Amino acid sequence: MAVTHRVATGTSEAEELLLDLVNAYEQAFDRAAESVGLSAAQACVLGRLSRSRSMGGLAVELECDASNITQIVRRLDGAGLTYREAAAEDKRVRMVARTPKGDALDRDFGHAFSFAREALARLSDEEQGLLTALLRKALPPAGSPEA
Repeated sequence: MAVTHRVATGTSEAEELLLDLVNAYEQAFDRAAESVGLSAAQACVLGRLSRSRSMGGLAVELECDASNITQIVRRLDGAGLTYREAAAEDKRVRMVARTPKGDALDRDFGHAFSFAREALARLSDEEQGLLTALLRKALPPAGSPEA
């Protein structure tokens, strides 16, 4: 279940619409994950594994506790979607990667999660270009504390 974010007072229409968009995105993500038998967290982690990644690196990237990643990956491993192995350069580091079954399920999720494609299809090419420019301007720079 997605959490609806709302600021109690003083929001502009643009802020409200942006929050509505974020909420709709999160709800669509949750539904797509559920449609392929995953939790949203599992779909998120599985989607990050287009290449082998360290467990610690995933935790840092997703800004969550390493124990959460361990629990999620344990469930993905149990479903035959991922596997873990020691890193070649440092045997203490655990790497995680998708299995062929995990690759297929991630593709299925990608087809099911059509929110952005459908939203953009409602815009003309010119509107998509304008939206792209505005989103680049609105997003914090990569590496900044807000990013």
